[in-house]
Amino acid sequence: MNTGQWFRSSEGTGWWFDSGALCLDFAYTGSMGSNPDWEQFRAPSDLGVWLAGRFDRATAVATEGDVVDALALRSAIANIAHAMSDSREPGSDDIDTINLYAATPNIPPALAGGGRQAGRSSVRVGQALATIARDAVTLFGEVGPGRIRECAADDCQLIFYDESRSNNRRWCSMQRCGNRSKVRAHRARGTTR
Repeated sequence: MNTGQWFRSSEGTGWWFDSGALCLDFAYTGSMGSNPDWEQFRAPSDLGVWLAGRFDRATAVATEGDVVDALALRSAIANIAHAMSDSREPGSDDIDTINLYAATPNIPPALAGGGRQAGRSSVRVGQALATIARDAVTLFGEVGPGRIRECAADDCQLIFYDESRSNNRRWCSMQRCGNRSKVRAHRARGTTR
C-alpha cells in the first residue's frame, strides 16, 4: 500500500510528506504535528473520503460514531508515535486502544480478476480502522522500534518511519526540510569565506 499525503502550511505552500506507514498517515489527518489546522475529519463524509482514497472498495458511508472511533484510534497512534520518537514507553491506554481496534475484523485480502464476489463488495469503516490498527501493531511492535523518529529540522516536529535500508533518514521531506537545511548550510559556507 502506498503511503504519503500532501500537506499545506499556514502560508499556503504545499509539500508531499511520506510518513512511511499507513497508521502514521492516518495520525496526520489531525493535529499530530504543530499545525492544528490539519484536522481533516470535520464531518463523517471527510472520514469516508480519506478511507476511500486509501482502500479499494471503501465506499461505506461514515457515521458520527465512526468519526468518534477514528479519532480515538488516531489519538492512540499519535501518542505512541510521539513516545517512540522520544524513546519513551507508550501509555498502556493507547496500547489497549490500538489492540482493541486491531482485534476486530479487518479488510480481507482478495485476488483481482475473479468473476464471483465473496462476502461484502465494499469495505466498512470499522474494517478500515481495524486494518489501520493492525498496521500500527506491526509498526510499533515489530518493525518500527529504533526507526520511528522526528524530523531533524529545528523548526519541524513531523514524525516518520524510517524505512531506508541504511536507517539514516533525517528529514520529513527532502523537498521541504531537507532542502531548507541544505540551503542554510550553503549560505553558511558562503558567509564564512
